[in-house]
Formats: sequence, structure tokens, C-alpha cells
Amino acid sequence: MDITLYTRRDCPLCDEAKKAIHAAGLTATEVDIDRDPELQRKFTNDVPVIYIDGLEAFRHRVTTEQFAPFLLAREKCVPCRGGVPPLKGSELAAIRRELGGEWQVVNEHHLEKEFRFKNFAEALAFTNRIGAIAEEQGHHPDIYLAWGKVRVTIWTHAIDGLTRSDFVLAAKIDAERRRV
Repeated sequence: MDITLYTRRDCPLCDEAKKAIHAAGLTATEVDIDRDPELQRKFTNDVPVIYIDGLEAFRHRVTTEQFAPFLLAREKCVPCRGGVPPLKGSELAAIRRELGGEWQVVNEHHLEKEFRFKNFAEALAFTNRIGAIAEEQGHHPDIYLAWGKVRVTIWTHAIDGLTRSDFVLAAKIDAERRRV
């Protein structure tokens, strides 16, 4: 994960952002916008700004917890062979907070989220990108494609419930959506 932090000298919010990045166990390339007139025009006093993998992720305030979905997306899905209990209760709630976003946990059984697009072609392209991620991870969601929307449903079929890998896949899908 490539993190760039745009800052200014003597900026308390910038100092808080640095602490949050460090507390999340991450490192960032720090860029002082006061050293570059072009960056000063781009950001003015609107810092800190944090880019992750070339995309703006945060502006002004950021907490350590807000990095959790990005960390989750870096993990790899682990194949489930069965024989393990599905996530339930407080354990399920804790990983749901890590994921963030608008994913719904339905009946402690599966994750579901609907993504909106301007047209069918964009929705189809996103569906294909999800398919590529699923193949790479060896973890395959149910995908419903319609004009301007894609609904994704994820659970681990081997245990008929949720595992950490389901949340990892959801985080990867969210990361892909941020890229478009």
C-alpha cells in the first residue's frame, strides 16, 4: 500500500494524521505542500490530505480505525474447508467495524452491498473486475447485475456463514470500487 500524506508545517491536524498512520502500523511518504507552489495551489490550506495507492482517501481528519478497511483489503482470502464455526455476535460485530462502508450483515449469515453506476456498461465492467478478484482469491460471491447497479452477496458456503475471508473479499471489492 502506497500512502502519501500532504501536509504543512505547524499544522495540528497534520500531526494528528501522522500519529494515526503510525498507530495503524503504516508508513507514509510525507510531502510538505509549502515547498511546491503547484501543490500550494492544489491544496491551499486544505490539509492534511492522504492518498492511498494514488487515490485520495482522507482529507482533514483521520483516525487509526479508518485505516482498517485498507488493511483488511491487503489480506488474502483463506480457503475454508469446513469444520470451523461461522462468526457470530461480538466477534462478527468487531470485524464488521473493521470493514466499514455500507456492507450489511444479514442475519449473521452473509454480507450484502449494492453499488450504483451511471449505466449498464459501467456496472458490467465492475462485475467483471469483481470476477477477476474472486478468481484471484479463490472466493466467489453471488453477483446480481442490472442496469446501473451491481449487488454483491458474500458468505462461506462450506460453513453456511461468515468467516474473516468474506470480509477480506468485501474490502477488496470496495478498494476496486474506489479505483473507478
